[in-house]
Amino acid sequence: MANPFKNIFGGKEAEAATPGGNGAPKVEPIHVTDADFEELILKSDKPAIVDLWAEWCGPCHMIAPSVTQLATAYEGRAVIAKLNVDENPNVPGRYGIMGIPTLLYFKDGKEVDRQVGVAGYPGLANKLEKLLS
Repeated sequence: MANPFKNIFGGKEAEAATPGGNGAPKVEPIHVTDADFEELILKSDKPAIVDLWAEWCGPCHMIAPSVTQLATAYEGRAVIAKLNVDENPNVPGRYGIMGIPTLLYFKDGKEVDRQVGVAGYPGLANKLEKLLS
């Protein structure tokens, strides 16, 4: 029996139903740090999503497949990135991050949306589509 949570939160069963899940090579999100955040995210000419996460965070691992699906589906159209909050405390402090996972959405160098907590691929992609239109 198929796992319904994988369809909601991402995973092998959900890949076929989402862009980029059609056998295309998987694209991984880029990893950003406090040092290169401004250059790679704020100065990007494309909309960007930054997944703030930590290794010990269970919900962060739950959302990770959906973030990878975004990187694959929106390759060349948006920047999809991950930032480890334990190794890079400045960016989370700057944006008032109180819990993880948190995904920050940027356009033209400004935060325009955020997702706090676990969400599935469709909801994450819908927020990104609004930035692309």
